[in-house]
Amino acid sequence: MPDRFRLTLAQLNPTVGDLEANAAMARDAWGQAKAAGADMLALPEMFITGYNTQDLVLKPVFHQTAIETIEALARDCADGPAIAIGGPALEGAKLCNAYYILQNGKVTACVLKHHLPNETVFDEVRLYGSAPVAGPYTVGALRIGSPICEDAWHDDVTETLAETGAEILLVPNGSPYYRGKMETRQTIMVSRVVETGLPLIYLNLVGGQDDQVFDGGSFVLNPGGALAVQMPVFEAGLAHVDFTRGQGGWTAEKGDLAHMPDLMEQDYNAMVLALRDYMRKTGFKKVLLGLSGGIDSAIVAVIAADALGPENVRCVMLPSEYTSQASLDDAQAVAEALGCAYDFVPIDKGRAAITETLAPLFEGTEPGITEENIQSRLRGLLLMAISNKFGEMLLTTGNKSEVAVGYATIYGDMNGGYNPIKDLYKTRVFDMCRWRNANHRDWMMGPKGEVIAKRIIDKPPSAELREDQKDSDSLPDYPVLDGILQILVDGDGSIEDCVLAGYSPEDAAKVEHLIYISEYKRFQSAPGTRLSKHAFWLDRRYPIVNRWRDGRKD
Repeated sequence: MPDRFRLTLAQLNPTVGDLEANAAMARDAWGQAKAAGADMLALPEMFITGYNTQDLVLKPVFHQTAIETIEALARDCADGPAIAIGGPALEGAKLCNAYYILQNGKVTACVLKHHLPNETVFDEVRLYGSAPVAGPYTVGALRIGSPICEDAWHDDVTETLAETGAEILLVPNGSPYYRGKMETRQTIMVSRVVETGLPLIYLNLVGGQDDQVFDGGSFVLNPGGALAVQMPVFEAGLAHVDFTRGQGGWTAEKGDLAHMPDLMEQDYNAMVLALRDYMRKTGFKKVLLGLSGGIDSAIVAVIAADALGPENVRCVMLPSEYTSQASLDDAQAVAEALGCAYDFVPIDKGRAAITETLAPLFEGTEPGITEENIQSRLRGLLLMAISNKFGEMLLTTGNKSEVAVGYATIYGDMNGGYNPIKDLYKTRVFDMCRWRNANHRDWMMGPKGEVIAKRIIDKPPSAELREDQKDSDSLPDYPVLDGILQILVDGDGSIEDCVLAGYSPEDAAKVEHLIYISEYKRFQSAPGTRLSKHAFWLDRRYPIVNRWRDGRKD
């Protein structure tokens, strides 16, 4: 019986719905595995369809074509290593999340997922049927157990596989990023290794899909839990892993251990990759954004330059009479530091025309928020006109603090196709700007050095829609606001929890009220990169009409 087994791990970036391109990517990886003398190529969960498919996978013609594509892949790759690849399968009338084993021109095994996640961004109970736990499959003389993603987060599936003869565990995943997820994954997978005594391969997707970004970071654990191989995060690639059989069973030979960046860098990398893939997978080549001279639009401009290259980013300053000279100077400085195109489009004439048009209807009323929002909506109109004319996707720039409490104008500064910082609180935006000024990586396409001047980071935030306006006129200071939001949104806490944490009941009640009355805005907002388990979209699904208020007595 052979005592060596070479497994090629393909940590790759499929596109949802692009069955032919995903299959071509698998064929190319198979060719590289064959050239490297591999016994088997492994690809992640639902690779052939891309992930997360949502309801697309329920369309009969789609899942039937996906299955046919896998069968064709088996025929095309008959002479060489086996292939393990994720895709949909039909079990009777039931659609299942499956892991196919392809050998000698045909499907020789099909593992079906048992535990279906139904939380945060996952709706697998809606999409798939749960299948009984099955035993291992055989490639050559090696018996492999493949708990699919969620199945490895429960000990019953891995225990059954070990008891029925599995010699190694290969776990295919479509596991999206949130801050701190890698540590959670590794802790749970070490538990599975200790419980079963088997080596474990954790193979993950990489790449952006709508709001989610898959961070890769595939790894191999030996019996006892020692890390043998660590693939990079947010980076596609192959790893050839050699297993040898000794008296105690199979172990992986020591391979490369990629550097694991800190959480600030991981968040930034997630935003860059998510935007880059959103553009590439939807067919856009260039972006534009309104550059106000403030910190939010500055960091979005930098993210866009790092994702797409400065030559593919247009920055537009749209000043009114309330725009300070400092903001004019700061916006231009960011664009020049990045090397992006910079356009200057004043809104005073357009605003005067709109004011004159509305004057008969508004006669006898006092100017207020309506007039302030006209400025924002006029900017939104002009930016969308530029987007339409030049085919450049408009980015919106609201941070999570603003998105949470509705401190943004619907059909104005909320206009746009994507928001990289949608899940980044304002206080973290400040930290992110400082981090990016001090750090540069090879995957960044923008320039090195200080790209956001210190004065932009340090000045008091303002929408500049009226004279001497400050964000703090309408909202608690951002450290207070973000602290309350982290309790109410991220922690799903109560007003009492906020008070116990040291915040005033008045501030907490105000913030809670703003969160609830802004739901209709979020419902219409652009998607944005998910960085936490409590991002605004699939993680948190609240009704628009909602009269609940914590502690209300009426």
